Amino acid sequence: MPDDSSPRPHHRPAQRDGGFFETVVGGTDPALVTEAADRAATLLVRGAREAQDDAVAERLVGLADSEGIEAIAEVWSSSPADSLAGCLWRLFLLRSWVHADAVGVAAEFEAGRASAEFAHVVAGVADPPGPEELRAMVDAVLRGIATSDFADVLFRAAAFARVVSAGRAASSGASEASVRRILALAEQLEAAGHQEMRQRLV
Repeated sequence: MPDDSSPRPHHRPAQRDGGFFETVVGGTDPALVTEAADRAATLLVRGAREAQDDAVAERLVGLADSEGIEAIAEVWSSSPADSLAGCLWRLFLLRSWVHADAVGVAAEFEAGRASAEFAHVVAGVADPPGPEELRAMVDAVLRGIATSDFADVLFRAAAFARVVSAGRAASSGASEASVRRILALAEQLEAAGHQEMRQRLV
């Protein structure tokens, strides 16, 4: 990923299987679209946690692949960072970014480990943090929506983004704007995790 870019969707043709988003997007009333997007996010997060089902976890991991990251963006990308829908958008965006440029992200993560040691431990990436290890970690984070406390999912994703932002900051070719964007993502996810712990994330 170029140094002056921020985590962004990996562009591929949007594929829809099962019509998960068919009732959410395409409407003419923005208020109805927002309401449907929030409802879908609530069902995914709260319903998945109640199910505790491995199959549910795997469907969450593959959602961007099956529906297309563009379809997810259309539904959730404008949602506030302190909402379930906004959190899901950021988590799926993070996964798509890692899968699209695992080599580049791995290099930034490695560079940031020394200056963000605590965040590195929280992120839970295997050592050494190669491309495949990062892909496995970010998929495990999404599985955690169904199998772990959602606050832990958010904190782990935030820690990962914080380490990468530290690594990018240490790169001579990185722009300050790109570092700030990744750091902002980390801070948003971390703040949402605290909201979830206080049962205020909806």
